Amino acid sequence: RKITFGEFKRDTKRFAAGLHDKAGFKRGDVLTIISPNQVDYPIVIFGAIAAGGKVSTANPTYTAHDLSFQFTDSGTSIIITHPLCLSATIKAADEAQIPHSKIFLISDNEVNGFQPYYTLFVDREFEPIEYSPEEAKNTTAFLCYSSGTTGKNKGVEITHTNIVANLKQIVSFELELGPKNIFMGVLPFFHIYGLTILLHFALILGGTTVSIPKFELETFCRVIQDYKVNYAYLVPPIILLLVKNPIVKQYDLSSLQMIVSSAAPLSRSLADDMLSVHNIPVKQGY
Repeated sequence: RKITFGEFKRDTKRFAAGLHDKAGFKRGDVLTIISPNQVDYPIVIFGAIAAGGKVSTANPTYTAHDLSFQFTDSGTSIIITHPLCLSATIKAADEAQIPHSKIFLISDNEVNGFQPYYTLFVDREFEPIEYSPEEAKNTTAFLCYSSGTTGKNKGVEITHTNIVANLKQIVSFELELGPKNIFMGVLPFFHIYGLTILLHFALILGGTTVSIPKFELETFCRVIQDYKVNYAYLVPPIILLLVKNPIVKQYDLSSLQMIVSSAAPLSRSLADDMLSVHNIPVKQGY
């Protein structure tokens, strides 16, 4: 499925209007989204932001217990979930005492009585909530949760100014990029790396993002080959597979001009191997 920039803008405003008019979503409320990568994801998050809300992104592999904690800790009032995550979402919502009427699906069809999120769309003029510079510094846009290596997952508050400042930093280092670029959308959208790069930076550039719901090596390579992906933000384990796995040789990756590695250190030797094996340079970001 494809979505154009015009459709994205229209549907984001329709969703924002519907959140306000039909769901009682108001400034400062929290929407949690639980889904693998797919094209509706940015409509949901930017619709909630346009309505003045905060967005809490959840790992789609979370258990009901994990989700319940995040719902309660973040103060979630609206849930948008994927059918694959529905069972855990329902159990978690019950635990967190969130009514089922506040759960909507990223789906074309109703599932077990739960409606698609687009049933909230309202066709009316809707102007996104605006913030003064001072308000933007102190207003949370996103609640991203840590991996919980030292205990429970911790919600990290990302303000509107945090996002804008980080985007300006990225733009200053990626001056050669623009609408001609086709990005590999393999980084999880719920993670701050994917959220910032693929759902904000790529949109600012006017580029195309080809999203895949989860990493599978052959799917990844086929997408690069078929869609002529020319820029990929990755993590070191994927780069290691591209260098070492013989399956990769079955695909044409020649469109790929640059790989950016982040989220973990990448050795100089592995970057050199990527260049020698596939003639694709790698740079690192922190």
